[in-house]
Amino acid sequence: MNFQLIRRVGLLCLIFFAVLRLDAEVKPAWTTPLAPFRIADNLYYVGSQDLAAYLVTTPAGNILINANLPSSPPLIRASVEKLGFRWQDTKILLNSQAHFDHAGGYARVLRETHAQSMAMEYDAGVIRSGGGTDFLLASGSVPRYPAARVDRVLHDGDTVTLGGVTLTAHRTAGHTRGCTTWTMQVHLPGEPADRLRNVVIVGGYTLWSDFKLVDSPGHPASYPGIADDFRRTFALYESLPCDIFLGDHGEHFGLLAKVARMPQEGDAVWIDPEGYRATIAAGKAAFEKALAEQQRR
Repeated sequence: MNFQLIRRVGLLCLIFFAVLRLDAEVKPAWTTPLAPFRIADNLYYVGSQDLAAYLVTTPAGNILINANLPSSPPLIRASVEKLGFRWQDTKILLNSQAHFDHAGGYARVLRETHAQSMAMEYDAGVIRSGGGTDFLLASGSVPRYPAARVDRVLHDGDTVTLGGVTLTAHRTAGHTRGCTTWTMQVHLPGEPADRLRNVVIVGGYTLWSDFKLVDSPGHPASYPGIADDFRRTFALYESLPCDIFLGDHGEHFGLLAKVARMPQEGDAVWIDPEGYRATIAAGKAAFEKALAEQQRR
């Protein structure tokens, strides 16, 4: 494990152990543009410096993953068009989770592109309510956002196919009840044509002080089965094959550091199975620590 990776895991542990809340204040990195770039033959980054959005291109149109903040669609659109693609060719809109920083721009993207909207069960209802049915709403840590339609409700293991490209939706619940991790296979430029890489776009795995993992007198769990959901989520993450590690927030997978290394390392900079395993291990350790602390109360 290299020094940079050790520092990243240490930072993640500090974040987890502090059990931070999602603040309604928009962080500068969430709205600061980042020049869009190609990750693989048909996979592109079109988000900001920290709020990740991905464009999957196909001969039949394109798939956008994450609409981010209510104010994010113009930034995402500018990135899509800078890459040479048409905004109107966005045929399917997917998401990682139903919090305002990932689904807040859903309604605007759908209004502008007329794309088909798909979301995981449980999160689909939250998007339709504009965050109004989020289990954390009463805590004040998850702001509301414009309600949006969902045309197809997904379930764990469902696939989304367009133009010969297939993505698999994995329900990785806990952070939200329908938190979704996306996997697909891609080809990296310069590698043999028959060599495909496994992509994992992690949907979210953190918890904050607002998360109640166990029932206690007067303080029920955030939702029934939340601790079991987190356990299943980490078990799934540990089982997934991963070459290219991506996620909902750039800070989770070292986005800016990797972008800085692209001129020297090229597309290979995104091959990071070690970073994926270390990040998931840190997340699991933070969950288990929080669970143990709540069980002792």
